[in-house]
Amino acid sequence: MNRPRARELGLPFAGQTGPFNAITDVPGVTVGFTTLTDPSRRMRTGVTAIVPRQDANNPMPVWAGFHALNGNGEMTGVHWINDAGYFLGPVLITNTHGVGACHQGAVQWMLGRYAEHFQNHHAWAMPVVAETYDGVLNDINALHVQPAHAVAALDAATSGPVAEGSVGGGNGMIAYEFKGGTGTSSRQIQVAGQTYTLGALVQANYGRRHWLSVLGVPVGQAMPGGFAKKESGSIIVILATDAPLSDAILRSLAKRAGLGIARSGSPGGNSSGDIFLAFSVADPMPHPEKMGAVIKRHSLNWEVLDPLYEAAVQAVDEAVINALVQGEDVPTVKPAGHVVPALDTVKLLALMRQHGRM
Repeated sequence: MNRPRARELGLPFAGQTGPFNAITDVPGVTVGFTTLTDPSRRMRTGVTAIVPRQDANNPMPVWAGFHALNGNGEMTGVHWINDAGYFLGPVLITNTHGVGACHQGAVQWMLGRYAEHFQNHHAWAMPVVAETYDGVLNDINALHVQPAHAVAALDAATSGPVAEGSVGGGNGMIAYEFKGGTGTSSRQIQVAGQTYTLGALVQANYGRRHWLSVLGVPVGQAMPGGFAKKESGSIIVILATDAPLSDAILRSLAKRAGLGIARSGSPGGNSSGDIFLAFSVADPMPHPEKMGAVIKRHSLNWEVLDPLYEAAVQAVDEAVINALVQGEDVPTVKPAGHVVPALDTVKLLALMRQHGRM
């Protein structure tokens, strides 16, 4: 059963959220999970699926930008995103050794979803699949994640509230040496009288205990412990918006995810793959093969972007804390004999009161 989220605990995060305070507040964006847990098999892993558009039978580009704060990790498809400024199909997040299986599953799913497109055109599938390492809480070498799990997560994708913590790809993840995982948040902003939504989803698996800060309070230093000798995780951040943005601006927006994870204390450790993708669902258009010689798109002016950048930083910060406050105590499998604890929210709130944050 899910625990209270950060705002439900009373943590005063800034900014106006959407109705679900989730990436699914962005119109058309859906999220699904396959969660795999079996202690007898040392299994605690899964797949998170994000479907940006409801474009079954009619594949439409999703305008996008990519940024790696630290590249010790993987996100497939980003070479084309950097060159073309768009991608087609879903985004999946899993564990490090599950990337290939999820890529195969995503291709299978796309072949069914866009059957006419693949049958009648020389079409190719290049889904986005990202990863973080869950080998402390999961036997990652057992290759528990299979293509069918990716398909199941994609088929389960829905709008509305999004589960957090130990779900999907976040199931076996650790953040700031507490149980981490999946977190999400959203912001609504006004630009020239128009309301836009920005949503963030993170797979948080990074950070040392003493780095952790919540709304400026040094929580990690007040809760000493942990057994890691160095940081050995990563964080994937997916930003979605309905604001019309150019490719260059989407790359700039993706960079702001780094400022969001820094708010909770991360300096971007060497062993952490801090990898970010931003996409916009504005300007839906047919596949480029089906368009004319000139493509017309819209974009906000660079001069009015500060509220959007601020929203991205706020949403990423809150999404990370949402992942943390959903945690539970989990025994390790490698090395065995330890427990990765949940963040103690009673102690957290006491610390926040001591520092005048409540």
